[in-house]
Amino acid sequence: MLTKRLTVSESDDGERLDHFIGAHVPELSRSQAKKLIVGGLVTVNERAAKPSTTLSSGDEVLVHVPAPKEAVPAPEPIPMDVVYEDADLLVINKPAGIVVHPAPGSPDGTLVNAILHHCGDELAISGTKRPGIVHRLDKDTSGLLVVAKNDASHRSLAKQIKDRSAERIYLALVEGVPEESQGKIDAPIGRSIADRKRMAVTGVRGRSAVTNFRVKERFNGAALLEVKLDTGRTHQIRVHMTFIGHPILGDAKYGGGKPAKQAFPEEVMAGINALKGQALHATALGFVHPTTGQPVRFEAPPRDDFAVLLNKLRETASPQ
Repeated sequence: MLTKRLTVSESDDGERLDHFIGAHVPELSRSQAKKLIVGGLVTVNERAAKPSTTLSSGDEVLVHVPAPKEAVPAPEPIPMDVVYEDADLLVINKPAGIVVHPAPGSPDGTLVNAILHHCGDELAISGTKRPGIVHRLDKDTSGLLVVAKNDASHRSLAKQIKDRSAERIYLALVEGVPEESQGKIDAPIGRSIADRKRMAVTGVRGRSAVTNFRVKERFNGAALLEVKLDTGRTHQIRVHMTFIGHPILGDAKYGGGKPAKQAFPEEVMAGINALKGQALHATALGFVHPTTGQPVRFEAPPRDDFAVLLNKLRETASPQ
């Protein structure tokens, strides 16, 4: 149990108790503060109080914050590529082939299990020792992911992801070469009517989805794209690329798994077959640091199998 002793200043005179705690104990949200008050873990001048209690200048507020509960997922010593870390957050370069969060069919061996082992007691999200996952990458997509260590960071990062003020840039190797040098795909995405395990562009309960892309390099039968999202739907980039006829290479689920052998030279096909997942990589991540208020930006080059295929495409490309 952690006890915080707060004295009400003149600027907070007349403030509600739950609002006061939410403002002066950054690791607690207003709803969490209310739960502590209702649970008898907050006193004003050594007396029990209500969330709506009006405070006066000079009042002494004691807040008893329970120690974080043990997380349900078990910590596991899984290696992680940590690009940056401080007391509030960490930025990870996720490899392809690892699931971010435990789920049915993937109860362990996930990125969350690895983070729990790496961070230990540094984590405290909503009173539980768990990481604050504010955005995810598909199992077979690699790249940069930011994780919050505490509630204040979690709220800030989640807001930036939600309002799209955070910068997230992807690189994708796609089959075929788009005619335009850049474009916007504005097409709703929802569960596929034909296969509920897949997402699809659909007008039936589809949610607005917007993907922006720019062609960085053109090859024989393929292209390297830079992709930015205006929305964050499940499998959005993969679904939208397939929708416009340029599925991501190596993406067996959405049609870009193994193109016809005659489509590419033998060495390129070998590179495609060696992919450990779809050729999609979150290469850049930028946001405002929750504590310092300063903009930060991180970059990570494509993983090895992606880079090998990219080089093979460059080597076999016709002179432009």
